[in-house]
Amino acid sequence: MDYVVIIVGGLLLAWTLLQWIHWVAISNRSNKKLPPGPIPLPLIGNLHSILGDQPHKSLARLAQIYGPIISLRMGQITTVVISSPTVAKQVLQKQDLAFSSRTIPDAICTNNHHHLSVVFLPVCSLWRSMRKILNSNLLSGNKLDATLHLRSQKMQDFIGYCSKCSQTGESVNIGKAAFETMVNLLSSTIFSKDVVDPYANSGKEFKDVIRGILEESGKPNFADYFPLLKRIDPQGIRRRTGKHFDKLLHQIIKGLVDQRLDQRRKSPNGSRTDFLQVMLNTSEEDPQAINRNHIQHLCLDLFVAGTDTTSSTLEWAMVEVMRKPYIMNKAKSELADVIGKGTIIEEADIARLPYLQCIVKETLRMHPPVPFLIRKVDQDVEALGYFVPKDSQVLVNIWSIGRDPATWEDPLTFNPERFLDLKMGVLGLDFELIPFGAGRRICPGLTMATTVLSTMLGSLLNSFDWKAEGEIAAKDLDVEEKFGFTLARSRPLQAIPIPL
Repeated sequence: MDYVVIIVGGLLLAWTLLQWIHWVAISNRSNKKLPPGPIPLPLIGNLHSILGDQPHKSLARLAQIYGPIISLRMGQITTVVISSPTVAKQVLQKQDLAFSSRTIPDAICTNNHHHLSVVFLPVCSLWRSMRKILNSNLLSGNKLDATLHLRSQKMQDFIGYCSKCSQTGESVNIGKAAFETMVNLLSSTIFSKDVVDPYANSGKEFKDVIRGILEESGKPNFADYFPLLKRIDPQGIRRRTGKHFDKLLHQIIKGLVDQRLDQRRKSPNGSRTDFLQVMLNTSEEDPQAINRNHIQHLCLDLFVAGTDTTSSTLEWAMVEVMRKPYIMNKAKSELADVIGKGTIIEEADIARLPYLQCIVKETLRMHPPVPFLIRKVDQDVEALGYFVPKDSQVLVNIWSIGRDPATWEDPLTFNPERFLDLKMGVLGLDFELIPFGAGRRICPGLTMATTVLSTMLGSLLNSFDWKAEGEIAAKDLDVEEKFGFTLARSRPLQAIPIPL
């Protein structure tokens, strides 16, 4: 037994020494030094810095000590963390191509998704082809205009569900109701059919699957920091994520695609014009551009990226507005003056509702859909006088940037008025506010996301008064976060709609 201990101890010591030599070699590879940061511990490096349940906050505290660009050694992986708009602009705009790849979490490698996902593919011909298909056939201005009637109908359904709850005095789980609305909005746009029924609670499994993917993917995973561990998946994260992927990809999306292919065989000249039809037509015309596997994984990307992010942000907006009645009253007054009390707002109304837009921007500042923009460098890069070695992971902490006191006055206070005279948008041009990213990897669905978010929030505020369920005073609603790939609220918001 003593021999085993000695051998294992010797191997660990040798491995630690090799890692130290590797770290020194990286540090000396260039005349430029790595960004500043805490001294890494043997074996684990700086992993202990992020192993809590709020790593975005831990990294923000380190930035206060070491500066807006810092370097950490996470196990075997060099990680550069960016926490200021100036540095973010440098890497996301001025050196966009060098920082355009994405680190691929081991959890995402299940079902070969990382080789087929428009989110995780490197900038290559396949990625460009899939982005072009998305932008041209789903997210362009013309296509959004063509599907406006679908979004209007889903908004009617959403407010109709809340109206039924108001009649019976039941509370609405805001995040869940918004999530089911987004699922049906996407499924009707892609497949021309709803896939959940809010009255039958059929969206719960769908939401559980997507939340499971996002939560597992966002967990600190030893396999991401020690590549040798990828083979054994020590925490079981890839295995659990794989089960969620199987449900969404193989049981739901594949079934919907199978149905459509069967319909096309029976009626080759069908008149459907939804996104699935466009993708299948493109695949038939040019199989090299996109095939069935790509189509199914692209649909998975759309559901994962386009549902929970929007519903979580709406939930945060409602929490913040309910906590401050003067904000709710000001928004209600604007809505009543511009479109009339009790009316579901239309997308064309948003431009005439500046205070509502300010609430959405302030929500995205304090509660961005994702805490980090994740990048990777595929070769040695110099940025702001610092050396970023090949294969480094790069995290842009947009949560921290949105709460930086050097940029924002009273940053921890929810104050939509700050945007009334501040000409700042979320299109990736103002790096103080980049909830959807910037550069070539900016979220392609940001226009639809902000439009739907504004329409949902405005319609909720203009159709009902709201109070928290139970004995909780609105001002006492908590703002605790649950960390994952997205930043959800730790407890669902249950709110009672009161008829106007």
